[in-house]
Amino acid sequence: MKIRTAQAITVVLFALVMGVFWGTWFSLSRTMNQLSAQAFVAVGHQMIQNLGVPMAILLPIALLSALVTLALLWPGRTAAFWWLLAGFLLMTAALAITLAVEVPIDNQIQDWTAATLPADWRSIQTRWELFHTIRTFISIAAVAAVTISLVVAARPNEPEINEVGPQGRAVAARRSA
Repeated sequence: MKIRTAQAITVVLFALVMGVFWGTWFSLSRTMNQLSAQAFVAVGHQMIQNLGVPMAILLPIALLSALVTLALLWPGRTAAFWWLLAGFLLMTAALAITLAVEVPIDNQIQDWTAATLPADWRSIQTRWELFHTIRTFISIAAVAAVTISLVVAARPNEPEINEVGPQGRAVAARRSA
């Protein structure tokens, strides 16, 4: 029961992280290049203010939850373990993109005003959007993987089914002594 609970918590936390990435990509990021310089700076500052601290807490907690769940699944190393590991690695990749590309650009944007925008601000904004898109779809794949991990988890005390009997009914595997 504790494994299933840990898996469910991980799925929810990963979904929350992915939801932030997806929500900003779907609702705003795809149109940021259409904003005036003044609107871009204002929206950028607000997004950084609203999302910086919560995501700095949520993403590490989601990864920590996955690590705890991986430790619980380690002894059997079933398909659930490998799917969760894939999800963990994908979300870790999303974190790496965040720290290596997105946060440094966000730190630049925080200091900008409409009057002090660098001449290449559109190319910087385009780079941020590209990596945000990549990060968003990696996080979607991560959620899919941890969800599959939850779905394929073996149910305790349930015999393995490996053959079909009469009338299409599943038959438990016979154990040889």
